Amino acid sequence: MLAKVMSSTVIGVDGVPIEVEVDIAFGLPMFSTVGLPEGAVRESKDRVKAAINNSGYDFPQNKITVNLAPADVKKSGSGYDLPMAIGILAASGIIKDSIHPHYCIVGELSLDGGVRPVSGILPMTLAAREQGLKGVIVPDANKAEAAIVDGIDVIAVEFLHQAVEFVAGLKAITPFSVDCQTLFFDSRVFDVDFEDVKGQEHVKRALEIAASGGHNILMKGPPGSGKTMLARRLPTILPDLTFAEALETTKIYSIVGTLPQGRALLSTRPFRAPHHTISDAGLIGGGSNPKPGEVSLAHNGVLFLDELPEFKKHVLEVLRQPLEDGTVTIARANSAVCFPSRFVLAVALNPCPCGFFGDKRNQCNCNAGQIQRYESRLSGPLLDRIDLHLEVPALPFQEMSAVKKGESSHHIRKRVVATRNIQKDRFEERRNLHCNSQMGPKEIEKYCALDSGSMKLLEKSVERLRLSARAYHRILKIARTIADMDTQESIQLAHVAEAIQYRRMNTHNFIYR
Repeated sequence: MLAKVMSSTVIGVDGVPIEVEVDIAFGLPMFSTVGLPEGAVRESKDRVKAAINNSGYDFPQNKITVNLAPADVKKSGSGYDLPMAIGILAASGIIKDSIHPHYCIVGELSLDGGVRPVSGILPMTLAAREQGLKGVIVPDANKAEAAIVDGIDVIAVEFLHQAVEFVAGLKAITPFSVDCQTLFFDSRVFDVDFEDVKGQEHVKRALEIAASGGHNILMKGPPGSGKTMLARRLPTILPDLTFAEALETTKIYSIVGTLPQGRALLSTRPFRAPHHTISDAGLIGGGSNPKPGEVSLAHNGVLFLDELPEFKKHVLEVLRQPLEDGTVTIARANSAVCFPSRFVLAVALNPCPCGFFGDKRNQCNCNAGQIQRYESRLSGPLLDRIDLHLEVPALPFQEMSAVKKGESSHHIRKRVVATRNIQKDRFEERRNLHCNSQMGPKEIEKYCALDSGSMKLLEKSVERLRLSARAYHRILKIARTIADMDTQESIQLAHVAEAIQYRRMNTHNFIYR
């Protein structure tokens, strides 16, 4: 007898429907799985058999063939356990008059018949809704994540027998639901705030510019000057996530299985700070079954790379594509997947190996050769893609001991949102543009026109600092953002001058190769 059960898998960041076909025929007892199953899928036969027996059902002693269609798509993970068990019980006649064809079923089985959570439930639920299915049957631990999707019933089960009784029509289970808007707004809480930062007003100004235009930023200074502290507070002044952005970001975390416990929806912009020992696959994603990396986990948020020269050079070079395109394409012999990776890059580094070059209070012990080798770990093309370069000096004692707090993130964010709204109106007809940093040559020509005085200043700066065409365009983008912050229609001389000073480190200490 033949039975068909709908399930799903994840390719890239999207759910893909999978049909689980189960055929039970006369012959010697055998359980075979076909349809490009990987290790965890092939091992499911032992889990399914034990779960069925320990749930009080008879496992058929016949030839069982399970086909996962389409057969040319690789199947990985343990989420096929539950649909396989339902299919076997339906094909053996234990489940009659079943409603399972109208539901997408996903879940891992334990040997005692319990249903364990799996990764990627959110994109699978979205795919089921697009198929027009009535609902999804998911592990109880995944119910809140699946319930974020409107217009589809979410049936949560803890044990196999609950799923069997539901699809057989013997027991009704009330669909689980959540108030997405309440969930979305109630969890917008940050543990840090800019009011904790004393001094460093010029760095705060640069971070506000970065947040207002979506620009990348580099901070260079001695240890303890506050670079990491400042970077960790950058997400607190970025505009709030829209619900669509939150859903897009949550999908990535769902696929990787790193959703914070008790949170079904990410409502604050992510902040990722990988260690410098990370591999290139860990940074941009990869593997035999490609998974998102840190640049995708930072999508719609901030990626912070501390101690930048300590990262392996070939690891840093893979950042070029996501910085330019906002996506990462991982190609394999028979497939290619794309992961979104549009983020604000914040990097921090010391001026030399010991960290005290140029510091008035501490003596630097590094010679010229050591400093040159330290700086040469960073390539010019990578640094050229970072919009704002600034120095973060050590904080004087008077500022460290000051009682007065700095300006709060709430007040800074209000100004950032006002600036972003100007850009939103400007790019209203361009769906793929959201902020000034994303402008291409056509938009720069249209929105970044300069008067004669500003053009002369920029021309002299390009020649003196030996700036590239990319750096020239990035200065124009920064100037446009500063003008927006001043609510000016046209870019003024002062805006260009401030934008240029954020590129002075091109020839100050860095050695571009």
